[in-house]
Amino acid sequence: MALDPQVKALLDGMAANTDVPRIIDLPPQGAREMYRAMAAQLDAQGLPIGRTEDRTIPGPAGEIPVRIYTPVAAGSDALPVLVYFHGGGWVIGDLETHDALCRTFANESGCRVIAVDYRLAPEHRFPSAVDDALAAVQWVEANASSIGVDPNRIAVAGDSAGGNLAAVVAQLARDTKGPQIAYQILIYPVTDTDTETGSYQAFATGHFLERDGMVWFIDHYAGEGDRADPRLAPLKAASLAGLPPAYVVTAGFDVLRDEGRAYAEALKAAGVPVEYVNYDGMIHGFFNLQAVLDVGRDAVKAASKALKDALA
Repeated sequence: MALDPQVKALLDGMAANTDVPRIIDLPPQGAREMYRAMAAQLDAQGLPIGRTEDRTIPGPAGEIPVRIYTPVAAGSDALPVLVYFHGGGWVIGDLETHDALCRTFANESGCRVIAVDYRLAPEHRFPSAVDDALAAVQWVEANASSIGVDPNRIAVAGDSAGGNLAAVVAQLARDTKGPQIAYQILIYPVTDTDTETGSYQAFATGHFLERDGMVWFIDHYAGEGDRADPRLAPLKAASLAGLPPAYVVTAGFDVLRDEGRAYAEALKAAGVPVEYVNYDGMIHGFFNLQAVLDVGRDAVKAASKALKDALA
């Protein structure tokens, strides 16, 4: 297994730029600004979309900002809907950093996409993000007719920490008998709080997301909370039976690879239909690097097709 040449060139360029601080050496607000600037530079910009609408919805601790994406050439019929939770270690990331990804998902899948700007840590620690994520899916189901979506075709998705939230919401929805979630897309998800797995050891440094970075994110989010709580570590749930079908993506050179694969295997063992895809030469975050990685663009399209087929 070797790094994709485009990935290697990107990592080499980052390593050579010694003037740029690490995200974990910045205060959270500085880290958010740096991540926003990185997204603007490395992800696709100005992708066409049928329509976007920024609004707020009621949440457990106040209004939650969301962005609703209507795909190009959408008709007047109720559309399937994807509720998307952005990545960023529960500390960074927002509607802007994942705008290109949500636009691509909408256009390629034909779904209306609703991106959720949940509360971030450390200002709002665990389980604030979980509470917001679940409230957003509940709102989508309750308001399906007014936003033009089919309440019987709701999917959840997210990358990294957002994949964690999607997995957790799917579990909570099962346990509370709703909302009814038809499909889940988990993109290099955080499924555990164990930072000593084989992939953590193999890719601890030099591969974009580093072990120290994940420790920083988990510490900011979890605080003194129980790190074995399934709402934080969904791999530790007592049972994964009865969850919606899943599409699970991992990257070959990612500290989170092993826990993503373990979650896919655990879902299969519990009788859940799973499609697991590992992109051997990729690093964490490659879905958000569409401007510089050909495989990134192809991977988003492949996940969108799986979503389209699942909700057809």
